[in-house]
Amino acid sequence: MDAIEKEIASRKNEIKAELRMLFNANNRITEWDVPEANEKEAAELLLKVMQEALDELKEEIRSK
Repeated sequence: MDAIEKEIASRKNEIKAELRMLFNANNRITEWDVPEANEKEAAELLLKVMQEALDELKEEIRSK
């Protein structure tokens, strides 16, 4: 394992927790803005948007 892999591995749980916090914050905002929203549907749509963003970021990095 090289230095970069060790660094990322040491922060893996923190990164995952931050991503979960981002999801939860946006989920709460959706629930406030649309109280009658189907929670599962809202969560799935949020995950879709987050995945799109990750895919775009991945493509940006690969095209450098």
